[in-house]
Amino acid sequence: MEGMSHYDYVLVGAGFFCAVLAERIANDLGKKVLLVEKRKHLGGNCYSAIDPITNIEYHAYGTHVFHTSNREVWEYLHRFTTFNHYYHQVLSTWNGKVYQMPINLETINSFYGLNLKPFEVPAFLKQELGKENYAEPANFEQQAINLVGRPLYEALLKGYTIKQWGRQPSEIPASVVKRLPFRHNYRESYFNDPFQGIPTDGYTRIFEKMLHSDNITLQLDTDFFDIRGEIDPRSTVIYSGAIDRLFDYKYGDLAYRSLSFEQEIMSVDDYQGTSVMNYANEEIPYTRIHEPKHLHPEREHIKGKTLVIKEFSVEANRENPYYPVGGAANQAIYQQYQRELAHHPTLIVGGRLGDYRYYDMHHVIAQALNLYQTQLKPKHA
Repeated sequence: MEGMSHYDYVLVGAGFFCAVLAERIANDLGKKVLLVEKRKHLGGNCYSAIDPITNIEYHAYGTHVFHTSNREVWEYLHRFTTFNHYYHQVLSTWNGKVYQMPINLETINSFYGLNLKPFEVPAFLKQELGKENYAEPANFEQQAINLVGRPLYEALLKGYTIKQWGRQPSEIPASVVKRLPFRHNYRESYFNDPFQGIPTDGYTRIFEKMLHSDNITLQLDTDFFDIRGEIDPRSTVIYSGAIDRLFDYKYGDLAYRSLSFEQEIMSVDDYQGTSVMNYANEEIPYTRIHEPKHLHPEREHIKGKTLVIKEFSVEANRENPYYPVGGAANQAIYQQYQRELAHHPTLIVGGRLGDYRYYDMHHVIAQALNLYQTQLKPKHA
């Protein structure tokens, strides 16, 4: 590649982590940036596109609802987009009946055939949890039983978790359960954050605006490892891909999960009445169905047609990691790569795959803004 030497920074991956950094480096520092992306589009797993038949905008890698309690992140994104007033509700189908997710008072009453009031829930749960409880929960299963009791765990969490992670819940860290809200009232919004919504013009438009700068050269459909040897060694490389790939798997492969999707156009106005429906039964092969028209209630859609997308969780190979599995064995491998990274002062690694952590979008943006403010900007002061 000609002209590589004039780039101050080479950023790898066009998701939020590198897009935010590219925008700040180019527009605030005025430095030259090369942004390399293996896929043919911007946005990483946040990429959104318009279905040509229904004219419905969909998230190509699963529904992404932006939510945060970080005002700095919220205000930063408002430089590039506005948000609609969508609030995320998730439902789960088990044995042909629909339940609220996260588990709330409606779920409990519906499942047990009760009519509890919020103040009656603790006593009911104490009785239920008294049947089985773990003083020091060692895994997902034990932690979930401690939280909601075995019957709800077996119905709404166990099968879904096996499908999502490709492992028995007894093999998954207890910490994963902490991502799941559990409520004693009828509140249905999945997230508690005060700021949430869907970008009014879709996610891809955010990235197009972020990266619109004369100081940014964008190279899609380009594998960083194909051009790595041509990068000027004086350039700072910021990498957001899988950290084990970065070091040619010298300490072993980290475990990841991946996703696959099946799209179908249905000849109805509304297929499932909500943007995301989970399927908790293990024998149903997909984990959930997305109906993206519900993400944009402010838009007019073509009558008599809707787009539905089935999501399947699969074991990742080296080419398609989506999210880390975690666990003690993987963390031990990851720490070896971290120690290796310390020997490369012009190399910075971050993001979900780089840090081997299950970040949400707002976490990644906050990480990028903090990295810029604390490490990159002071270098050029």
